[in-house]
Amino acid sequence: MSERWLFGYGSLIWRPDFPHHEARVARVDGWVRRFWQGSHDHRGAPDAPGRVVTLAPEPDGHVEGLAFRMDDDDAIFERLDRREKNGYGLTDATLRFRDGRATAGSVYIAPRDNHAFLGPAPLTAMADQIATCAGPSGTNRDYVFRLAEALRAHDIDDPHVFEIERRVRGASPDRG
Repeated sequence: MSERWLFGYGSLIWRPDFPHHEARVARVDGWVRRFWQGSHDHRGAPDAPGRVVTLAPEPDGHVEGLAFRMDDDDAIFERLDRREKNGYGLTDATLRFRDGRATAGSVYIAPRDNHAFLGPAPLTAMADQIATCAGPSGTNRDYVFRLAEALRAHDIDDPHVFEIERRVRGASPDRG
């Protein structure tokens, strides 16, 4: 069976619930990670969507995450498509590893024109929304905390995520 690389930049980093052979830190150029996607099905509800990350185009930007080397198996990608169903689509990308090598891969991105896209908002407003939302997969703030913890564990710096984390901790009744 042939292999394929999949880039994860959100919950796939800390919950890769699919078989893979290897996971390595990689980056994708021309994008940044932002809490601009609504989660009506995992970290929120239809009437109170949470906020999860997607990639936003930024010509001089880049985003680091984990690249997973896996079998190019339709059954695995059908499962991932169900997991990422709320506005995300699979896109081709060039993945750049820290050792300087690069490879072709795929990434799930929720484009601006999808039905669940919430878009930018003031950081305080995003943090307040995240602090109060919950869905079938748990609280939205837990998503933020687990993502920030996973990024630190892989020595990945993301000022947007860490600032949202700081503000959510300040907005959370239990202080996270």
